[in-house]
Amino acid sequence: MKEKIHPKYFPEAKVVCACGNTFVTGSTRKELRVEICSKCHPFYTGEKRMMDAAGRVERFRKRYAATTKAKEEKAGREAKAKEKKAAAEEAAPAAG
Repeated sequence: MKEKIHPKYFPEAKVVCACGNTFVTGSTRKELRVEICSKCHPFYTGEKRMMDAAGRVERFRKRYAATTKAKEEKAGREAKAKEKKAAAEEAAPAAG
């Protein structure tokens, strides 16, 4: 290996999770702070919960609801227009 190009390695780096769990591992940083670890991650715990980072899930649900509502309104308007057109076509031959 070349000299003076590699970062310093800490064989006992401390990892601190947001849930409060701490453990020791090797790293190029003395201390690591993480948001999720094996003690709190749903894959390892078996819990089925949705991870919400800064309200992203709620934002998605709002956006999806708005999109769905707009599509339903458009479909309703189109259906009314078809009914009106069909009624006009039925009335036109009867008059002629």
